[in-house]
Amino acid sequence: MDWQDESDELRRRQALAQNLGGADKIERQHKGGRLTVRERIDRILDAGSFQEIGGLAGAFEYDEAGNISSHSPTNCVMGRGRIDGRPVVVSGDDFTVRGGSADATIAVKAQYPESMARELRLPIIRLIEGSGGGGSVKTIETKGRANLPGGMGTSSGFHLLAENMATVPVVALGLGSVAGLGAARLAASHYSVLVKDIGAMFVAGPPVVKHIGEDLDKQELGGHAIQTAAGGVDHAAESEADAFECARRFLSYLPSSIYDLPPRGARPDNAILQDEMLDSIIPKNKRKVYRMRKIVEALVDQESFFEMGRMFGRSIITGLARLDGWPVALMASDPHFYGGAWTADACQKIVRFVDLAETFHLPVVYLADCPGFLVGAEAERTATIRHGVRAMAAVNQSTVPWCSIIVRNSFGVAGGAHRPVGRYSVRYAWYTARWGSLPLEGGIEAAYAADLEAADDPQAKLAEIEERLNRLRSPYRTAETFWIEDIIEPHRTRPLLCDFANLAAPLRTPGPSSFGMRP
Repeated sequence: MDWQDESDELRRRQALAQNLGGADKIERQHKGGRLTVRERIDRILDAGSFQEIGGLAGAFEYDEAGNISSHSPTNCVMGRGRIDGRPVVVSGDDFTVRGGSADATIAVKAQYPESMARELRLPIIRLIEGSGGGGSVKTIETKGRANLPGGMGTSSGFHLLAENMATVPVVALGLGSVAGLGAARLAASHYSVLVKDIGAMFVAGPPVVKHIGEDLDKQELGGHAIQTAAGGVDHAAESEADAFECARRFLSYLPSSIYDLPPRGARPDNAILQDEMLDSIIPKNKRKVYRMRKIVEALVDQESFFEMGRMFGRSIITGLARLDGWPVALMASDPHFYGGAWTADACQKIVRFVDLAETFHLPVVYLADCPGFLVGAEAERTATIRHGVRAMAAVNQSTVPWCSIIVRNSFGVAGGAHRPVGRYSVRYAWYTARWGSLPLEGGIEAAYAADLEAADDPQAKLAEIEERLNRLRSPYRTAETFWIEDIIEPHRTRPLLCDFANLAAPLRTPGPSSFGMRP
């Protein structure tokens, strides 16, 4: 039998899907400095690996002879592909078709990749632009009625977004203006990126907020500078190509799902490297700061540190790294911000990061220099203690292998949260470390108020008490009673961390954790 007509019809329809919203809309997309959704998919995936699903779906009209007279594709392009040879799911918004709004969306198709990722246990990458299948006031006219959010027969698929965060790695890239449901899809991810000066994210865009008296452009309302500082997104990429590379690199540290283990990378030649620069990097003057990222780079496999959320919660550095090839989740204090104290936003950052490590079976390394929780009016206005106890709970509820290095300070309640309680963890202290219930600064005045008031020379008395207490709080006094396991020379740290990573590797257990990561 001759099936040529049917074959030709299939090719015609496939060609229509490739046209997206039309040549004029594609040109407008390029003039705005943005790629089309199909160009994005081709560039983020391994060459030739994209297997599209649902490419024939769209709005069709026919003439009296039954021939297609007009066609508009759905504004969701999705399917499967590969990144560095590993299978992934990809879903992209097509801004050339009605700006990515719900008017051109088939809801089932937009939700399909989320279900596919969960059921096949594959990472999902969302390429988001526009409302991401969200609402438009035009929908009232095109549908002839107003949708009731969460009503019968309507679904944003948000339950799928939440379920996927507890099951598979989720990456979301904001590649233009992202609003409404699109913003929710961007935020409901393990790693999110906005492209500088092109990407912006908001619950509602400038025309809407103008009605509440805020006359702002897109970048002023929700550009990368706003969202990275607020913790709305993790990173600001220099370009779309940079965003794609960030997504690929992030996924390289993670398993395909919670039912797998993070893959080991190439083993370096310098696992036993001992960098003597570390022995003098901490200033003896406790009021001086140092570069924690320089320490991080010296301890992990060369060029393996992948930082996340740099502009948010800045007293804590978080990122993924490798030790002797093994992926780990690394936290480190940054004394350049509040002396490394835990602020409200730093505590929120810690919760998300520890939950990420727990969800995907990543051992945790924490380079601690924490003088405690932030104190003062700002701390109270931002409910630091409430966010702080949540961060402590996240640390204590974690079950993944944990290694702490006390680099300098460990004071107060937050200082004590440098490792999970109630279970074994590896811990070392540098000889630069100091600790206590609270720093001597300010504490002496409170604890020895009567002695100071009775002294003929309160300042001399204060200096005398401080000298006496400094001798008693020597870290070696703590080591004598085995309150600290070991005090080490800083240059010995990398071999010990690589040893920890190798010991932790067989302890990692695939499967669901005791709690799933929430958006």
